[in-house]
Amino acid sequence: MSLYDDAVLVLKGYEDQPELRTAYQAHLAAHPDGIWRSCDAGHLTASALVIDPEHGRVLLTLHKKLRMWLQMGGHCEPGDISMAGAALREATEESGIAGLTLLPGGPVRLDRHPIPAPCHWHLDVQYAVLAPPGAEQAISDESLDLRWFDYDEVAGVADESVVRLLEATRARL
Repeated sequence: MSLYDDAVLVLKGYEDQPELRTAYQAHLAAHPDGIWRSCDAGHLTASALVIDPEHGRVLLTLHKKLRMWLQMGGHCEPGDISMAGAALREATEESGIAGLTLLPGGPVRLDRHPIPAPCHWHLDVQYAVLAPPGAEQAISDESLDLRWFDYDEVAGVADESVVRLLEATRARL
């Protein structure tokens, strides 16, 4: 199965946010390259919120280009075979934490946001990953900083999309 086929199946099985889910599905139907960065009409991305439920905290990255506190994530790559795998790869690369595990149940949320030209949209498929006990992070080249935030601190540092992702993740725990 290709990454495109996996994305179609993931969206078909995702039951929340029906309007946005339908928009993602229409995008993929209209753009066979809609999972790749080269698709100028927009493309799917995969992200993951790194969470440590035992200590009531999440790990956010201060994104180098956007200068915003965000969850880990980014573009799908040719070696990715699933959206969940792409999200887990991104979270591992950007957090430096080995042994992250996906929160069961598939994507937690979808979030579509505009980006500068030449592309127009990121259609983010958002997952959550659990940090292993004693996890130690390491800043990647894509980050200015990497920091754990208590659940109640997130709204003060991150935008609404991250707050909604945290709320949806906590509802699954």
